[in-house]
Amino acid sequence: MKHLMSGNEATARGVYEAGIKVCSAYPGTPSTEILENLPQYGEDVYCEWAPNEKVGTEVAYGASVAGSRALTTMKMVGLNVAADPLFTAAYMGVGGGYVIVTADDPSCHSSQNEQDNRHYARFAKVAMVEPSDPQECKDFVKLACEISEEFDTPVLYRTTTRVCHSKGLVEFGERTEVTPKPYARNTRKFICAPANAFQNHPLVEERLKKLEEYGCTRALENGLNKMELGDGKVGVVTAAISYQYAKEVFPEGTSFLKLGLTYPLPMDLIRDFASKVETLYVVEELEPFMENEMKAAGIACSGKDKTGVMYELNTQLVRERMLGEKPNFKTVDDIAVAKRPPALCPGCPHRGFFYTLSKNKNYVVTGDIGCYTLGFAPPLNCMDVCICMGGGFSAGMGMAKSFEREGVTDKVVFGVVGDSTFFHSGMTGAAEILYNGGNMIPCVLDNRITGMTGHQENPGTGYTLMGKEAPMLNIEKIFEAYGYAPVFTVDPQDLKAMKETVDAAVAALKAGQHPAIVTRRPCLLIKRIKQPKAMCVVNADKCKSCKSCLKVGCPAISMENGKAFIDRTQCVGCTVCAQACPFDAIEMEEN
Repeated sequence: MKHLMSGNEATARGVYEAGIKVCSAYPGTPSTEILENLPQYGEDVYCEWAPNEKVGTEVAYGASVAGSRALTTMKMVGLNVAADPLFTAAYMGVGGGYVIVTADDPSCHSSQNEQDNRHYARFAKVAMVEPSDPQECKDFVKLACEISEEFDTPVLYRTTTRVCHSKGLVEFGERTEVTPKPYARNTRKFICAPANAFQNHPLVEERLKKLEEYGCTRALENGLNKMELGDGKVGVVTAAISYQYAKEVFPEGTSFLKLGLTYPLPMDLIRDFASKVETLYVVEELEPFMENEMKAAGIACSGKDKTGVMYELNTQLVRERMLGEKPNFKTVDDIAVAKRPPALCPGCPHRGFFYTLSKNKNYVVTGDIGCYTLGFAPPLNCMDVCICMGGGFSAGMGMAKSFEREGVTDKVVFGVVGDSTFFHSGMTGAAEILYNGGNMIPCVLDNRITGMTGHQENPGTGYTLMGKEAPMLNIEKIFEAYGYAPVFTVDPQDLKAMKETVDAAVAALKAGQHPAIVTRRPCLLIKRIKQPKAMCVVNADKCKSCKSCLKVGCPAISMENGKAFIDRTQCVGCTVCAQACPFDAIEMEEN
């Protein structure tokens, strides 16, 4: 029997079948669903949400050192956070098989850049495996574990958004129960002091040579690499989702070398393939990772001069750019497509915080990665900088120091992170602000969940990934332990209390104190949260058409026939719009 599964669901199944025992990760689109699909396998696989990607990588690697097969997952920018342990683990090797999933995001569907993490494999000198469809997502996990154990290396398991979220038929196998070797202390191998690292580097280089030989021979036998010979006129070297596009687009008779083990590249195999065709193309997304290495090895090929280095490919683009065939369809342009920019949900607890800060143009807000990033958008327009996880505090510190040094006295800096981000990398920024005398106010927007990636638990929610109750870390007490005072807690949907809190925090800052703010109200989309029983409605007779309610940026509010109108299907009765209305024209009504 075959099952319809996404690439992420299939990868989770592969984790189970490969006999992996320990999985730790931080959620990040497009990788999140891998860990979310593991609890169904019960006690066979331990899985957890870690505070950040570095911690998840270290937890999984520790399990590998102890002898278990282990895996960690993250989106591509998460590997920047986890790079430190990855590079050192590459020098030390593994115990049980160790796999690191990096889910890249060509076209920036849900990411702040378009980095190509294949370069990490070359940089860290580890093996890299790339599946091209859900069946391979499942099957290649086991092969990655076997490579890891045989060649004593972490394995980078690279997927992309299209591979993660596309669905296909997957044939299941049985779980492989792997008996770990009894743990034995090995300081020479697992303590990477400089002297040991110096001796390990030659082993790493020798390992790469053996992996390249494996890619030329045994990887052909087990299906990681695959050669499909045609009439010999045109050959295509490709990998991952690009194989699916090329396979659909290039005409019958085209030869294909599909690589699943993409680092180190099997150069002898590629040379052999190149000798069998007249013209050789390389089809790959983003950087010319394979093409550059092939050219450096003296193999004549082309590809990036046609496909370009930006954004994800698709069959239409490959057909047009590689074959010069224009699409045969008519563009309908007489009907304008409605613009639907992302916005904070109706009833979002972050709305009251940003609405309050937006009233003062001298407030500078350094934000972070999460739902609250949308505070930058009109009509709130309440965010100045957003870089990366944890940067809301640290970048704010830099701006505050700049204002201080340059004599700018009319600005107040608010550093903003969410509750999950606070545990991810905000706590170090909070220490930085207090330790180095930052003249700014750190704010944690606590909606009791990791919201942007689809509601995963974190150390502040009271539950684990596997649904067990857990200690709930208290953000206020952490601030107080650092030395922040006063620490304010406020319901952000109470606009009067929110303004009073902001005013009090600013006054405390100007008085030389170290204030911090925690806004707390749970996201309405949390399943265990009871839904409100009332909604807001506009009394048209009272409405003066001043449009003040529109300034809160709620998708449920619009103007109809010159009056404010609230969509009953969207309103959740948070009352922020009612509090913003100067004429009391918005009233409550029972559902």
